[in-house]
Amino acid sequence: MTPGKSHLQSVNETYLQHMQHALSFTVALFAGAFCCLVHAFLPFLFEKQGSAIVQRLHDRMVVNRHNLTQRREALGGEQAS
Repeated sequence: MTPGKSHLQSVNETYLQHMQHALSFTVALFAGAFCCLVHAFLPFLFEKQGSAIVQRLHDRMVVNRHNLTQRREALGGEQAS
């Protein structure tokens, strides 16, 4: 089994589901980086947005991954909404 297939199976996602999640993280990370960059020069702007984005991403990746996997398994491997 290839490393890519092994990873997809370990997170219980199809290639397209995984791509969608990874790209959504990419957009959020760029937004967080932008907030932090602006905050570095203008500390009165985006005071909490960067850390809030990081917290939401952590919750999505770590905390909610387990719940999402369980829902998909309960639906027979289909994507849960």
